[in-house]
Amino acid sequence: MFDHTEHCLALLREGDRDRYLCALLTPEDRRAPIAALYAFNLELARVRDVTSEPMIGEMRLQWWTDLINGLAHGEASANPVAAGLLAAIDEFELPRPLLLNMIEARQFDLYNDPMPDRNTFEGHAGETASALIQLASMALDRKGSEKSSDAAGHAGVALLVSGCLLLMPRHRAKGQVYVPADILSASGLDAEGFLAGEDERALQRLVVAFSAYGKSHLQEARKRAAKMEPECFAAFLPLGIAAHILDIAARRSQSVAVRPLATPQWRRQWWLWQAARRGAF
Repeated sequence: MFDHTEHCLALLREGDRDRYLCALLTPEDRRAPIAALYAFNLELARVRDVTSEPMIGEMRLQWWTDLINGLAHGEASANPVAAGLLAAIDEFELPRPLLLNMIEARQFDLYNDPMPDRNTFEGHAGETASALIQLASMALDRKGSEKSSDAAGHAGVALLVSGCLLLMPRHRAKGQVYVPADILSASGLDAEGFLAGEDERALQRLVVAFSAYGKSHLQEARKRAAKMEPECFAAFLPLGIAAHILDIAARRSQSVAVRPLATPQWRRQWWLWQAARRGAF
């Protein structure tokens, strides 16, 4: 493994245990780039949590943009995640525009603008969760990844929906609205009503509808994944958890918006192990 891989894995173990386990289930000769990509994604995902105001968050994102563009001013070698990411880009010819789009899309996280509609949500998923899956596929099998792009697109939407369901109480507490406005409206809510949380029945309808939306993309991802190379499957391992989260959220719809949807870590590990063993999510 690259010298920086242990650092990336340690970072994931503390900050993103699910992808940490996914990295461990990746073939050993590809673990270094996968760990670096997942650690990079974690760094982007937690920018809002580690900054006191949006402008500081913008500056942190700009640092990563400069890094990808080759303008890191000598700091990259001191940052194991940056060093790992650059090594992965060089060795596996990962497309820099895809990484730059991931960074730019994370600006949405810094503010409390509501998600306008499903098309915008799918675009956001495409530039974040889907892009990460596709980049991981490229690191696993550069040529074979050409067949995984359609599956990655739908898988990213399903993954983002499951993540938003898991974090819904936290997002509401921060004033963030990731649920598309058209799904809110169909459930009898708007952004203000969603954040206020006074209409419990509407929140329940919303969770059911949002879960169904995620499941529809999960089904499409499964159909398209049947055509991809098996070497790329490890990039889709996070769906092994997301599929169960979507089902559980639909069943517990009365509480998901107000209390964290917690699942034991051993169960999540079991889901991942099953998905890896079957080669299906």
